[in-house]
Amino acid sequence: MTRRAHAPRALLFATAGAIALMASPALAGDLVGDVTDSTGAKTLPGAQVVITELGRRAEVDADGAFRFSNLPAGTYTVQVTYTGADMATRTVTIAETGIATLDIRMGPPAEGLVDSVLVVGQRGNLNSAVQRQKSADGIESVLTRDAVGAFPDQNVAESLRRLPGVNILNDQGEGRFVSVRGLDPNLNSASINGARVPAPEADVRSVALDVIPSELIESIEVKKTLTPDQDADTIGASIDIKTTSGFDRRKDFYSVTVEGSYNDLNGEWSPKASVDISKTFGDRLGISGGLSYYKRSFSTDNVEMEDWEETGGIVAAKTVQYRDYDVERTRIGGSLSLDFRLTDNTDIYARFLHSKFEDQEYRNRLIFEMEGDPISASGDTVTFRSNEGRITAIRDLKDRYEVQTITSLVSGGRTYAGPWEFNYSVSWSMADEKEDGSIDPIRWRQRFTGSSLAVDFDYSNREKPKYAVTTGLTNFLNPARYSLYRVEETDKSDSEERESNWKFDIKREFQLGSGQFDLQAGAKLRLREKTYDLDINYYTGYTGGLTLAPFLGDQSYNLADIEPTPSRGAPAKFFHENRSNFVKSALDTLFESSVADYNVKEDIYAAYLLGRYEAGPVRVVGGVRVERTELTAAGSLVELVEGGGTHNGVVLADDTVFVSPLTNRIDYTDVLPSLTVRFEATDNLLIRGGFFKSVVRPRVGQIAPRFIVEESDAGERDGEFGNPELDPYRAWNFDLSAEWYFAKEGVLSAGIFYKEIKDFIVDAEFNNGVFNSVAYDKAIIPINGDTATVFGVEFNYQHALTFLPGLLDGTIVGFNYTYTDAEGDVLGRTIPLPSASKNTYNATIGYEKGPVSFRFAATYRDKYLDELGSDAETDRWVKDHIQYDVSAKYRITDHAQAFIEFVNLGDAPYVAYQNGPDGKRLLQYEEYSWTAKTGIKLKF
Repeated sequence: MTRRAHAPRALLFATAGAIALMASPALAGDLVGDVTDSTGAKTLPGAQVVITELGRRAEVDADGAFRFSNLPAGTYTVQVTYTGADMATRTVTIAETGIATLDIRMGPPAEGLVDSVLVVGQRGNLNSAVQRQKSADGIESVLTRDAVGAFPDQNVAESLRRLPGVNILNDQGEGRFVSVRGLDPNLNSASINGARVPAPEADVRSVALDVIPSELIESIEVKKTLTPDQDADTIGASIDIKTTSGFDRRKDFYSVTVEGSYNDLNGEWSPKASVDISKTFGDRLGISGGLSYYKRSFSTDNVEMEDWEETGGIVAAKTVQYRDYDVERTRIGGSLSLDFRLTDNTDIYARFLHSKFEDQEYRNRLIFEMEGDPISASGDTVTFRSNEGRITAIRDLKDRYEVQTITSLVSGGRTYAGPWEFNYSVSWSMADEKEDGSIDPIRWRQRFTGSSLAVDFDYSNREKPKYAVTTGLTNFLNPARYSLYRVEETDKSDSEERESNWKFDIKREFQLGSGQFDLQAGAKLRLREKTYDLDINYYTGYTGGLTLAPFLGDQSYNLADIEPTPSRGAPAKFFHENRSNFVKSALDTLFESSVADYNVKEDIYAAYLLGRYEAGPVRVVGGVRVERTELTAAGSLVELVEGGGTHNGVVLADDTVFVSPLTNRIDYTDVLPSLTVRFEATDNLLIRGGFFKSVVRPRVGQIAPRFIVEESDAGERDGEFGNPELDPYRAWNFDLSAEWYFAKEGVLSAGIFYKEIKDFIVDAEFNNGVFNSVAYDKAIIPINGDTATVFGVEFNYQHALTFLPGLLDGTIVGFNYTYTDAEGDVLGRTIPLPSASKNTYNATIGYEKGPVSFRFAATYRDKYLDELGSDAETDRWVKDHIQYDVSAKYRITDHAQAFIEFVNLGDAPYVAYQNGPDGKRLLQYEEYSWTAKTGIKLKF
């Protein structure tokens, strides 16, 4: 299908030069300067600089610089404010031409006090984040690191959960995906230094932020309202990750961190180390960067259940899995930034970041598959016997090694010419996820028939069901009775995404009688390509047979006895050394290697026109953005028809796989207006309002034309489909907030938000139908819902309690809460939007005085709908989750700080379930225990 806009593509770029017609010669002088702390070492981004006589205002950039252009000659008063510091006031004289300079240091004299007031530790993070939030045009939250290069947490994703309205979805007990205002992570966008971050995983757009080491990051901005100069592909938030600049500091800086972490579940220690540097060469060249290494070993205990049925009043799961995970993850990252002041009016830069994430996962499983119904139930115990239907016991091992990488390279600059400002950049980003030679899984089984096996399942604890073999235990535990029947080797799993960006912006300042008006226009080109290539070798046995007996290992599982279990490494080694003796299924290999492949190219052409008016307490930013999307998606229709089935009117004698290539093209154009208003009702009270229209494109795996159909000899066809007909999410977004800066180091804010989303997307289950001319009996198909609405309330309180007496004046508290009501209509049902939690909150209490720093944090996320079933009883839900973390730091000397941190002290599990008439039916339970981290940080 092709949808073409009537407006030619060239119109999207026409606005880039529109304001050039309004040029006028510069007849006045400029004022430039720097703002640093009182030591002169650390810049203070976000500080507000005001020329009081003219009512003109500027925000200090990340490199500490500010600039006023086109100033009439005269003498002016300049005032600078920054959270946690006293206002600085200076006088400056501007000539009719030329550039005047003014360098300002904030805070009290350097008497050792400034470190705790402005830039170091929890208060440094608080002050910096609050100041940047206060200076912003729209509604946003900011997370920064302090002057010693430290984030509040050891992991970027887990640090973000401290921000208002932000929560993290865990994977294997570790924060990975960012949810904003309780919404699906796929509704966010993420960028590094302004360039979009591609997703390494095959089927998603959301980026797992644990891939990026926190040591390489200077700040993270979570922008909840958009202005026309920003990409419009977000409904939750735009997450902008910024690495350090060469001019973040005015003095050379070096730090080294060495750390060890201990996981309680596996009893192992893991090493971590990082280096952070910043160096300037005169006032023209700055270099900064870092290296990070982290090798983490941990375990996960898991139970999964499926195929819940009610028979004769007895409710039971027909498939039960006990899963034992042992994982080793290695993160290696590096960043480098070069900043060069080419002239007094031109700065150029280059930013590079590379992160590599290696994941070695071993998973042992004991699986019960019951074909018959339970014979009895007594209290919370359900009994299955093999004489009522075959029971299969499966013991298998996953031995998977995968590597993810993210690389980002951004270069650009900024040039001033009187009242004109030009910004330009080009970027290239790449992400991939690769597997080569993983065994996923190798499987042995023993089938029990007649009266050979009886198994009781105890549901008294619905989240941790237990089993007991009451008949046939000897055979059940005998590894020699388990025969190899399946090996799946991932010969290649290669997901790769690349994106190139070209961006140009031009701005013209107009001096008003009191205040300023800026007219800005720009254009951007985004070229994106994502491919996935999966090759599976499928083996159905071993010549002469092969039992589990030669491969025995020990379990590290605490929820049940699942031995005998295969050992780590040995089965994979045996397979690779004896591959020729394994029986390969050409049919299954062809099917498994064809179903997932795709290639998607997505080109986005954007242009915008923006006006920015500021006078006194009022700032208004409004305009329109136009984005044209041109997408080409290639995939395959893969049909497996068993012998006896019919294909194109022909009855097949043998099982046969049919692969048919498919290509689809989709074009559409979106006109996206926005308006943001910022009003300083008093010196300490800010009111903000904003509305904008946004568009979020479907996930690549949803829109790729992939059709996977399996047909049995009875003619039943089950499938999973991509849907090239999907429309993108289109949303109108409205926000209103009030921020009260009631103390020098305190903020209290509240806000409401409302979103109306057209064509939201869900993966839905269908029975007995036809999709794109392909008939099915059961299928999973991504579809557009009707209209969804999101209404929410946010509250945030942060305060350094310096007014308390004595030792208590080092107390720091914070609390934020978000309520989100997100509902939509689809298939005649009203459902919560997938991954949308109604209630989230974060609470922290810290203490920082002298050399001591301590913090306790609690993070809560409500339950959410994870997957849509065929009806309400088969929907998959994820249980609410609360996590407690504690950290403590002690400054040994001016150059050394020791720290210790405990993560997930409450051992909060991950629980997924269905809502049955008899209560919650477990689908997945996972626990991780706690992790302790300790180490030392040296800075010079």
